[in-house]
Amino acid sequence: MNRLENKLILVFVAATVAPLLITLWISLQLLDRSLALSPNRELDETSKALKATGRELYRRACDALKQDVESGRVKPVRYAASASASWPQAWQEFWQSGEPDRFVVAGSAGGRIDYLVRRNGEALVYSTSLDNVKLSALSTLYARARAILNSGEQRNLRRGFSYTLLSLAALIWILSFAFLVYWSHRISRPIRDLTAGLSAVAHGDLNHRVEPRGDDEIGAAIRAFNHMAGQVEQSRERLVYVTRLESWQALARKTAHEVKNSLTPIRLTMEEVAARSHENDSDFLQQAAQIVVDEVTSLERRVRAFSELGSEPPVCPRPLNINALLEERIALLKAAHPDVVYNVRLAGDCPPALADEDLIKGVLTNLLQNAAEAVAPGGLVLGVTGSSEGKVQIEVHDSGPGLSANARRSLFEPSISFKSGGMGLGLSIARKSALLLGGDILLVRSELGGAGFRVLLPAAV
Repeated sequence: MNRLENKLILVFVAATVAPLLITLWISLQLLDRSLALSPNRELDETSKALKATGRELYRRACDALKQDVESGRVKPVRYAASASASWPQAWQEFWQSGEPDRFVVAGSAGGRIDYLVRRNGEALVYSTSLDNVKLSALSTLYARARAILNSGEQRNLRRGFSYTLLSLAALIWILSFAFLVYWSHRISRPIRDLTAGLSAVAHGDLNHRVEPRGDDEIGAAIRAFNHMAGQVEQSRERLVYVTRLESWQALARKTAHEVKNSLTPIRLTMEEVAARSHENDSDFLQQAAQIVVDEVTSLERRVRAFSELGSEPPVCPRPLNINALLEERIALLKAAHPDVVYNVRLAGDCPPALADEDLIKGVLTNLLQNAAEAVAPGGLVLGVTGSSEGKVQIEVHDSGPGLSANARRSLFEPSISFKSGGMGLGLSIARKSALLLGGDILLVRSELGGAGFRVLLPAAV
């Protein structure tokens, strides 16, 4: 688990555990107070008082009835033993018990007390009313109250509520903690990927890219990293190319100097020989002189190409109308290639480019000339202008056979030519000019099926 996840988890624990414990403590205290305010205690005391009152009332009623019987103030009702089968249940139980006397609660809801006396084979029943006091109803109320109290004690409400509250709080906290762990892993994963990408780029792997995740700040940082890596990769490629080009420039300057020093005397000497030749050998000497002059001219052409490659002309950038410049170059080349069809697609909102006019004319002439030479008679050459990300774009497409894989790998290398009579310096010089202007030349997919090139130039602000 990485440090960011650990920090998020520690912050969550620190921010939730203390408030959770305080909340639980307050909840348990309120629960105790609530249970203390319940009527269980009063109900217990009332039921006990009701029981004691009922017993005292019953005892006093029995004593009073017995005194009335002894004093003769109450007359009995006599029941023969032979008819005991029709007596009430309580009376039958008394008669079968063999007791001399017994008090029995009788009447509706226990509102009367009967005093049963066994005498001379018959039962004497003395009765007295309790004046609307219902002993059976009191017994029922007391039983219900005790049942309620016993049920509350069996359930132990405080413990049940406490366990339920603790369980719910623990469950909610655990679920929140699990969600935090999952979410922190999702948050930290793109950061880990970005860190790995930075480490890979630092170790030289400029092709490494990180997959963007979302549109938040982290996603913006990943996209910025990918853009930066792409820019660094392009800068490295340009630096490598410029470094290699400098080596070729040094060789070209040296070769041009040495060859030129030899060619000038040869040309002058052969011209003098041709001028002073005798009449008899004039045809031969003229032919030989012409051959030497042609060869020297060819060598001079090559020397000029090497000189141009090795030179560093002054750059004078200024805002240029790329649309007009492209149309002017195409109009110039149409006369030299009448069998080629030139088309243009110009961007109406294309900003002016900050570039040197002579250098850009040379670049466009080279690309358009190569495209015209690559297509068959009746072939197509397309010029396109546009802009993107602060750069002005000029593209040249042709309908020729395209470029092989070998040609693509070494396309901008000096002295590598893939057409007859080519020096292999044109594209190298063109790319060098674009780099001097702060731009570049890229190989792109052609819209016409052949080769395609894109010239990038800084836009004039």
